[in-house]
Amino acid sequence: MSDSAKPPDIAGRYDAETARSYLKMHRGGWGRRVSSWREIRLARRALAIAGDPDAILDMPCGTGRFWPMLAATPARRLLAGDNSPAMLAAAIAHTAPATRARFEAQRMDAFALPLADGAVDHVLCMRLLHHFAAPADRLGILREIHRVARAGATVSVWVDGNLQAWRRRVQERRRAADSPPNRIVVPRSIIEAELAAAGFRIRARLDMLRGIAKRRLYVLDRI
Repeated sequence: MSDSAKPPDIAGRYDAETARSYLKMHRGGWGRRVSSWREIRLARRALAIAGDPDAILDMPCGTGRFWPMLAATPARRLLAGDNSPAMLAAAIAHTAPATRARFEAQRMDAFALPLADGAVDHVLCMRLLHHFAAPADRLGILREIHRVARAGATVSVWVDGNLQAWRRRVQERRRAADSPPNRIVVPRSIIEAELAAAGFRIRARLDMLRGIAKRRLYVLDRI
């Protein structure tokens, strides 16, 4: 974690109403539904590349979008965490009871996961790292993931080298100096160096839409 400043309070942005809006957003228009379908499909592919791990932590779990996919493997042990009580409540309230019962869900801080070393085989970390501009914050999270994962992890990041990242840079140039972004694009060379520094080796890179979309999933092996 950065010594000079506290990391952004992601959980504090989500009250009950915001969590409900987030849930509805991914079930909204055609474009959102297709994007969510593609993201879940990529996560499923990432887990297949990782060898279909037997024990998985979904962190942060948000409103539980990935729960049905994760629970599709009957014998899999499933943990879920989020630092926002509102997001956890939305996940529990809006997931089918049979799926919800498969998860051990609790509030978790990504910088200090309440789990033992090697508690799970694999950590699925979606839509978190792009909130942190400070490399030390991203590295702190990655090292916690490394600590609790026996075999590896899948993490999503916004990376450069695509049309959406270029458009994002244009938008940032127009942004007022007193209105910093709450999501950031990280150069691929930087995030890949951070992954190595945290103790991971990259097994696969999966892009939402190569050359166009900024979201990339890294499938990682624990060194």
